[in-house]
Amino acid sequence: MPGISKYNRPLSGHAVDEDARQHRICPVNDDNPIYLDYNATTPIDRRVLECMMPFLTDAFGNPSSGNHTFGQTAAEAVELARYHVAELVQANPNEIFFTSCATESISLALKGLAYSGPAVGKTIVTTVAEHKAVLATCQQLERHLQVTYLPVTRSCSIDLSDLSHRMSTGRTLLVSLMWANNEIGTIYPIREAAGIAHRAGALFFTDATQAVGKIPVNVRTSEVDLMAFSAHKLYGPKGVGALFVRGGDTAIKLEPLIAGGGQEQGLRGGTLNVAGIVGFGEACRIAKMEMSDEASRMFRLRTQLEERLRLLPNVIVNGDGQPRLPNTTSLRFLGIDAPTLIRETGIVAVSTGAACSSQTNSPSHVLKAIGLCNSCAGSAIRFSLGRFTTEQQINATIQQVATTVPRLRAATRQSGSSSYVKTAYTS
Repeated sequence: MPGISKYNRPLSGHAVDEDARQHRICPVNDDNPIYLDYNATTPIDRRVLECMMPFLTDAFGNPSSGNHTFGQTAAEAVELARYHVAELVQANPNEIFFTSCATESISLALKGLAYSGPAVGKTIVTTVAEHKAVLATCQQLERHLQVTYLPVTRSCSIDLSDLSHRMSTGRTLLVSLMWANNEIGTIYPIREAAGIAHRAGALFFTDATQAVGKIPVNVRTSEVDLMAFSAHKLYGPKGVGALFVRGGDTAIKLEPLIAGGGQEQGLRGGTLNVAGIVGFGEACRIAKMEMSDEASRMFRLRTQLEERLRLLPNVIVNGDGQPRLPNTTSLRFLGIDAPTLIRETGIVAVSTGAACSSQTNSPSHVLKAIGLCNSCAGSAIRFSLGRFTTEQQINATIQQVATTVPRLRAATRQSGSSSYVKTAYTS
């Protein structure tokens, strides 16, 4: 483990009660809306911010400037952070490459691999329910190679036999499958899918942005080759992500997308975001200590939320019965327009799907992928809980939604413009 300078000494971890959790770690008060959109982004943990602050002020050195103490201190901090990030996912530090975000990590993995050698005749296999960062990158790569988009099941899982049948030994370059779906929370069979890819001679990439920090992610036992994730999904700062490359830069050839001064072992040029990277490392260190207890607490609160809201007529849990992230539930309130319900609840900050797609006003591509009609997809709300969610907030959310839903349905019936459909899926 690298040494620890006076600027990047980790804070000691210890259990805190509910009041201390809110006061010490996150600015929460009764005037704020109830934040249940943690899959979009998380508030920065104050412990993370404390570790970052010196690198925004006195410890301002460039880690590439190794001839003086300013640069050496910055470089030491970066390597300590790399150690903590690697430790969370059971990687070696030399297998972790810092980027600006998960989207860049995804692009570096997919494009970097495709551009590293002859792509003609090669295929990437992915699913129609991936994050837009994967789908948009694959669409760009269709100019260079073939992309096969697999369907998903109605619970947003993957049929492994279908994946196996789509593999072509010697032609399949890469299989790309998210670790956990960002909208429904379904956890995919990563190890099994990676095994199928490897048996066909292909590499395996996973977008683990929603999984890292919420559930155990082990790059060794899962046998993934490339993995993207981000700091701001686990109470770290925005503007910093990571790409895991099995064996480091010499084992898997990736073409750099950003040329520059040879930073990150030549894989990603540009001066490192030292403060952001330090925050990322501290966020990962905290997650490693607290993830198990947090997951149990969030699962309990999510179960409470689901069970109470399912007492309302025509409320359906998307992906019910499948392994899901402990903090995530996607609920369909049939006959109700989801944006209207969100607006009318007032105090609850939730979303209708992925944050990156919320401005399009079109049904979620994930919900369409599991076979929902436009009306049913348009009635879905994602509730994603987090470190600072309290039982009082869940109870208030239940009360607010439970009183708003009947009122909206009554208004819809009176107006004669009911959008309620009995058929949940498209034909």
